[in-house]
Amino acid sequence: MTAQESEARAGAGLVDQWRDILAKHARTMCELDRELHGHGLGASDFEVLDVLAEGTPQDDSAGFRVQEIAGQVHLSQSALSRLIGRLEKDGLVARGMCSEDRRGVRVCLTPKGRALHAEVRPLQRAVLSRMLESGA
Repeated sequence: MTAQESEARAGAGLVDQWRDILAKHARTMCELDRELHGHGLGASDFEVLDVLAEGTPQDDSAGFRVQEIAGQVHLSQSALSRLIGRLEKDGLVARGMCSEDRRGVRVCLTPKGRALHAEVRPLQRAVLSRMLESGA
């Protein structure tokens, strides 16, 4: 086998692994969407609530800047802004001005958002466990 053939075979293996990762991600996201739908959430909605719930104090006084959330949920800033707008309309999050930079916006959970997150978190974790540990 030539070096070029060896490289081509190794590259094909990497591509196969990459496609497997993408397929598992797609299946997991679909399953999360199905499981969370009955609670009025999608997988991306839950991810935002999860970031806010895990990263802010119980009194939700600080919250996160939108850019900080975007870096954790892997959405564009415009897509995230639309999603946050929907969550705000549903009373799950609140937006406010950033005290250290008036151009910035901070987002925090509302009590309703914290309660919904606590209710659906076990469902999300069960889906992740089932989909990722089973090799689905």
